[in-house]
Amino acid sequence: MKKTFTLIAALLIGISAFAGGPKNQYVRIKTNYGAVIIRLYNETPLHRDNFIKLVKQGSLNGTLFHRVIQDFMIQGGDPTSKNAKPGDALGEGDLGYTVQAEFRDSLFHKKGVIAAARDDRPDKASSASQFYIVQGKRFTDETLDAVETKRLQGRKIPQSQRDIYKSVGGTPHLDRTYTVFGEVVSGIEMVDRIAALKTDGNDRPLTDVHITVELLSKKECKQLDKILGLENK
Repeated sequence: MKKTFTLIAALLIGISAFAGGPKNQYVRIKTNYGAVIIRLYNETPLHRDNFIKLVKQGSLNGTLFHRVIQDFMIQGGDPTSKNAKPGDALGEGDLGYTVQAEFRDSLFHKKGVIAAARDDRPDKASSASQFYIVQGKRFTDETLDAVETKRLQGRKIPQSQRDIYKSVGGTPHLDRTYTVFGEVVSGIEMVDRIAALKTDGNDRPLTDVHITVELLSKKECKQLDKILGLENK
């Protein structure tokens, strides 16, 4: 009986601890131009878990934001960029596998989202390590209408998303083409600073932008969930 009681008590403690844990995982991406904190979306578990694995392994540390286009995005995570010499063309490196696309109507390319890069694959599967953070630009109803017609094959952008593209900005023509799997919740200024850098003919910054990525602790994640009102999401 004593052993049974001890086991039940241990299980209850474990369940209680799990229930009180954070609902979302956050990561910090640090560069020589500042840092951002990103919430990884639970709606895209394959990409979330893959990114967490890469961070734990340290696979992204030392890579560069190797492709930067102002009013569009900043791209990094190419493993070959770790030892790149000045002027080297980058963007073709990978880890030997892809991640299945996870398109969600509720997740779109507003300013500050992180999304997975990919090559020209019919199934739109994502690169294992290369990613980009959207800077984008603000749109008008007229320019969004043009995006729907020319880039989205007539698919309509929901009004709630149109409002954000008009007020915050983004890259709507990438929706449902590249998987969005998280968003910046702090430090968006870093993206703007990097996007403004001078680049060469391959859109690589003339000054290397080194990346370090770390997981936030459970305590930090729980605090952010509370601040953002996401304790139950």
